[in-house]
Amino acid sequence: MQTASLPRLMMLLAGLSLAACGDDSDPIKPPENPAPTGLQATATGTNTIQVSWSAPTTPATEFVLHRATGDGDFAEIARPGATATSHADAGLQPGTAYRYRIAAVRSAGTSSFSAIASATTEEEVEDLIVEVTTNITTDTRWTADRTYCLMGFIKVANGATLTIDPGTTIYGDYETLGSSLFVLRGARIVANGTAGNPIVFTSERPVGQRRPGDWGGLIVVGNGIINRSGTVIVEGTATDDVINPAVPYSGGTDNTDNSGTLRYVRVEYAGYAPAQDAELNSFTFAAVGSGTTMEYLQAHNGLDDAFEWFGGAVDGRYLVSYETGDDHFDMSEGYSGRLQYLIAYQSKLLDPRPNAGGVASDPQGFEIDGCGSNAGGGCDNGYNSTPFTSPVVANFTMIGSAAGLVGSSGGYGMVLRRGTAGHYVNGIIAHWPTAAIGYRDAQSKARELDGLLTIQGLYVAETATLFQSGQQQYEGPGEIEHQPATAAATIFSSLPANPANAAEFDWSLAPGVAPRTGGLVIFTGNLAARAGGAIGGTTFRGAADPNGPKWWQGWTTYTDN
Repeated sequence: MQTASLPRLMMLLAGLSLAACGDDSDPIKPPENPAPTGLQATATGTNTIQVSWSAPTTPATEFVLHRATGDGDFAEIARPGATATSHADAGLQPGTAYRYRIAAVRSAGTSSFSAIASATTEEEVEDLIVEVTTNITTDTRWTADRTYCLMGFIKVANGATLTIDPGTTIYGDYETLGSSLFVLRGARIVANGTAGNPIVFTSERPVGQRRPGDWGGLIVVGNGIINRSGTVIVEGTATDDVINPAVPYSGGTDNTDNSGTLRYVRVEYAGYAPAQDAELNSFTFAAVGSGTTMEYLQAHNGLDDAFEWFGGAVDGRYLVSYETGDDHFDMSEGYSGRLQYLIAYQSKLLDPRPNAGGVASDPQGFEIDGCGSNAGGGCDNGYNSTPFTSPVVANFTMIGSAAGLVGSSGGYGMVLRRGTAGHYVNGIIAHWPTAAIGYRDAQSKARELDGLLTIQGLYVAETATLFQSGQQQYEGPGEIEHQPATAAATIFSSLPANPANAAEFDWSLAPGVAPRTGGLVIFTGNLAARAGGAIGGTTFRGAADPNGPKWWQGWTTYTDN
């Protein structure tokens, strides 16, 4: 038998070796062992940080997590299991920076460490309740991690801006009678809440013990124009030269003035009366200009008026009033703003805090005055004083109380009087015991005849009387549909007889009901000029677009106490 020579044998072996190295059908590769990715660290408190990472594509048997304090050395703090993607690191120091890195353990060994993630624990808050005892005269910020307690008549003054973060709660001190927040002329409030985190002004008392009139309210004073001469002061002020001096709002010259922003703000259990028959309101807007933003606001369980405008021209939208001691929406003294999407609901007679003031004998849905009142002077031309009160109010839903809960002069869905003008369109008025509309005097009628006052696209239900007898009767353009036999509860998706919480209200129009149509779509004449681009017509009537969002949900409240 022949055998290959040694050189030939070596050549054959070399060829076999080269063939094996180039054969991809059976590769020999080192095991993969990549470092974890997506490492993140997030402070969750004063002594906790949540660390997370991405699940690896190459499985691990466990992980090795390291931590370093500041610029210090890393040390192992945990060995999370194979399926873990997070670790809660506790027992840390407040206000301290920490760094983290992580490696994966596999059969091939421990991988290299990931990129570093850093986080700083929250600062320790020494006092979660901040007592506000002095006026705010420099720019100030209130944050949601603290609660602020107004200890008296607190003023934002001297051109300062008070910024309030979403979710912040502000109490009116119960013992310091009349505790309230005034934003004076030239100062600003920037209160930008959200639907999920509204800003809440409320009573200091515990839930279950709160009552209307527990504290004062929120008052904003601007540089807008009013129709009264002389020195005119905010009702409820000037009871004490030191503690509660007069707050004037007359003499303004700029209806475009900017007092800041109020968005997603609730005012609850307000309306304390510093003097007899001189209650503060939940919201007071005195000569506030149109540069101010005002939307998604709720007044709840307050004495006197829920919203009151004295002159000025601030616009507003998405306003809610649930239960009040007097009027839901009160406008006077030359107010000329534009309001759209308003809801008012009244079902009971409020029970005020003792000695805080009383409920009114003439509560209404809207009370619109030109110039003049039982007590106020300065209307040099009487009910014809200018500028006329001339709001544009569109898309409102006004639900009134039962008979027996109002005085002899109250119980109207809308009162127009004292030479007022204005346009009231695409609304629903229902369940008012006296009449839908009290249209009171010849001067207001003169505004109608001049085309400065209209009532158009109105739907009136469960209200026996459309216009107060013996007073003016509307004869201008626009349909007013009166359906006295239609129950208010049948108009809406959910209007409970005895509500327990805000979630029970659904102001969406029920399928097939008349207010889904019949709205005034095209504005003309003085209405079109006054509405400008701020308010447009709608095919529907009421505060809820049948095809739109339920804008009142999530941030409003409804409670007894």
